[in-house]
This record gives sequence, structure tokens and C-alpha cells, in this order.
Amino acid sequence: MSTVTLDLLDCVALVTLNRPEQLNALDLEVRHDIDDVLARVRSDAAVRAVVLTGAGRAFCAGGDVRSMPTGSGAAEAGRRRLADHTQWLEALIGLDRPVVAAVHGAAYGAGFSLALAADFVVAASNARFCASFPRLGLVPDCGAHWLLPRVVGMQRAREILFTTRELGAIEARDLGIVLQVVEAPTLVERAVAFARGFCEASPMSMALSKEILRSAWTTDLHTVLGMEASAQGIAFSTDYHQAAAARFRARETQPFPPAGWSGRGVASEAPIRSPGAPSASDGER
Repeated sequence: MSTVTLDLLDCVALVTLNRPEQLNALDLEVRHDIDDVLARVRSDAAVRAVVLTGAGRAFCAGGDVRSMPTGSGAAEAGRRRLADHTQWLEALIGLDRPVVAAVHGAAYGAGFSLALAADFVVAASNARFCASFPRLGLVPDCGAHWLLPRVVGMQRAREILFTTRELGAIEARDLGIVLQVVEAPTLVERAVAFARGFCEASPMSMALSKEILRSAWTTDLHTVLGMEASAQGIAFSTDYHQAAAARFRARETQPFPPAGWSGRGVASEAPIRSPGAPSASDGER
């Protein structure tokens, strides 16, 4: 695919927006290609985590203004343009394994929303976040109204969305939008290293916990407790848990979290393999 590339770094899928001349602006083709790439990731049990980044000078400059409808009928065309093409975003937010956004340069408009859709954001020191939609008289989209308040709270979300002010990497980290700030030349390496830390975790445990966390914001405590009980029943039945419990009883070292990984990642390298090729990390999902 020309607009989105997929490289498999052993157990980590590196997904790259590939429109550098347009600062990786999102048009309908990019959205369709993201959806296709995520379908390939979901079908590959060897992929335990995903890193999402952008080629060139920016992560994503937002929606492609040149492809936006104008003139007569623009209101209905604009509604359809988003309402009929949101499956890619739901697929990203609902992906059953950890997603790390590696953000450099501009993450503007829908690009800001795209970063928020990840589970974690590792940002280069030159990263800039901005909900720029009102500058064009538009409403924040790509889930910004749902995603941002869950990270920074409602009042701060209003301030960021309404004023369109730019956030640097350090302020974004202090607000909880960014997990870690790194130097730009090491961005993808550090993001992949962090993502690699999940490769020895139970895929089922990660998937179930992500599902519960997504639901926890919009449901009551009783329902969440029931979801946890059901998920725990599934987790108890996995080969991963049985092996981990046996290691615990034998006082053996567990594979997760890996040595030297503290949630910030360590520098490492891995060979690129072809999509669908078997991996040493293949196992129960």
C-alpha cells in the first residue's frame, strides 16, 4: 500500500503513514488503507503490539483539506465522509493488543485524534499537538470529543479543543497525553523497544483488559465487576496462565515483564519479516 506501510519487526507491527509530501494528511484512501493494515495485524497472532508513526517531517497534519467537500450539498457530503468512514478508527481503538503512537513534528487536527486513539504516546521532543479544527470553522472529529476528556478531564479538554492552542511535547507529557519524550532520531527505536516489552505478556490478558477499560468509562461499577469476573474466568483457562502459575509455584522467573523493561522500554533491534511469516513468538491468542 502506498499511503500506509506495514513492517513486521518480529512481534511488533510498525505501521507508517506514508504521505510525507502531504505531512501524512488523512484522506479517504489513507483511512481505508489503515483499516486494511489493521485487519492484517489482527489476523497475525505473532504480532503482540503495534507502533504507529508517520513518514517524513510530521506524524499527521490532520484531515486533507483539499479532499473536503465544498459548495452545494457540502453538509450532507461532509457528514457521509466521516460517518461512513469511521470503521478504521474504531478498529484502531478496539485493537486487541497494545498500540504505541510514535509522534514527531505536527500532530494536528485528526492527527491529534489519531495519537489519542493509541494506548500510549511516545513523542519526539519536536512533537506539536493541536486540535486545529476551529481554525477552519470545523468541529473536532475522529473521536476527539470522546478521547481527549478521558485523558485530561473535561475542563482542560474544552480549553484545548476550543482555543486551538498548540501543545509542545513536554506540556503534553505533563497533561498525560504523552507517556515519554525522547530525542527525534531515536523516536521509532524507543517506541518499538517499549512495544516489544509486551511481546511476552499474555495476549488474552491484554485483549480482555483493553476491552474492559474501554467500557469502564460508560458503565457502572457493578457491570465492570461482572466483566472482570468473566474475563478472569477466561484468563484462568489459558495455557499462558497455567504455565505462569507453574513457574510461580516453582519460584522461577516469569517472562513478563522482561528484564530491563520498566514500562519505558530499552533500545533493541529486530529483523524485518514478511507479513504472515511465522515467528518464534507465535503462541496462544
